[in-house]
Amino acid sequence: MQADYHLLKKYVASVFTAIGCSDEEAALASDVLVSADARGIDSHGVARLAGYVRLYDNGRLNTKPQVKVLHETPSTATLDGDRGLGLIVAPKAMEIACEKAALAGTGWVAVQNSNHFGIAGYHAMKALPSQMIGWAMTHAAPLVTPTFSKEKLLGTNPIAVAIPANEEPAFVADFASTAVAYGKLEILQRKGLDTPDGWVQDANGDPSNDAFAIKNGGALLPLGGDREHGSHKGYGLGAIVDILSGVLSGANFGPWVPPFATAGFMQAGETVGNGTGHFLGAMRVDAFRPAEDFTKDMDKWIRRFRSAKAVEGKQVLIPGDPERELEAIRRVEGIPLLKPVVEDLQSLASRFQLDFKLD
Repeated sequence: MQADYHLLKKYVASVFTAIGCSDEEAALASDVLVSADARGIDSHGVARLAGYVRLYDNGRLNTKPQVKVLHETPSTATLDGDRGLGLIVAPKAMEIACEKAALAGTGWVAVQNSNHFGIAGYHAMKALPSQMIGWAMTHAAPLVTPTFSKEKLLGTNPIAVAIPANEEPAFVADFASTAVAYGKLEILQRKGLDTPDGWVQDANGDPSNDAFAIKNGGALLPLGGDREHGSHKGYGLGAIVDILSGVLSGANFGPWVPPFATAGFMQAGETVGNGTGHFLGAMRVDAFRPAEDFTKDMDKWIRRFRSAKAVEGKQVLIPGDPERELEAIRRVEGIPLLKPVVEDLQSLASRFQLDFKLD
């Protein structure tokens, strides 16, 4: 199915409203999810909607959270997300980070007691209109092995950084600290395809191409795949995200991070902290140098890298280029949805007696 961008957003918002979100927060949550599909990050878009409903069904999601500040200084804060949608909690945290950056030059917010927050890039980009550099990261359920381990101790733990430019579009890097996001495995599972080399290992710690490896006791691999290809660096990145999102915020961390509904299990078991954590930040460019000078230099940086001599048939891209270009197309031409995703959405429409019109 090719879903109309605006109709899809309206439908997703209606599902969030059906489980108790206010109209305003349902619209925001819908915007975060559908923006992932629009930008081509289908693994974190509406394919996750049924997962949020399952969190609600299992009593792990509060659709009317009272987000509060637990601790703060002029440039930092720690928030309690009150078990709310990370899709709602993270934008509020970024808003606070930007407010603090406006006064102190930089603002950093650690979040505990939240849930899955969608694509990190959405939250980092919220800093761009204020001429700030945005940071967003979050940990996730333990599906990833540290280098040489058979145990799953880390999540896919993404990092996003959004940097404004002048005439050029912003630089937006948004990536998992693993070889691949778990949602990409779900897409391969739906299509009945194997994984490329370096994505997963089996229960014995041996390389595997089985898209269902995790469900069979295996694990995702850190960015790099194996030690010879730098997996210790991916492991290090994932560990940094986990420590800032979990240990610093007072959330759970490592193997104790609560699972999202697509992880193959629902209950968190033992806990060492409070819910899922995030870490967000904003850096006011003019706290370092005149913003106009910086953004003009960013234009120069972007143009030079984009004009680099490329190998035959390829083009050097700037982080954010593919997503931005695809978003321009999908907002007009619609968003392609796989049959299993459409079936999940139809099932939710039936359950909540919602109008299911997406094209």
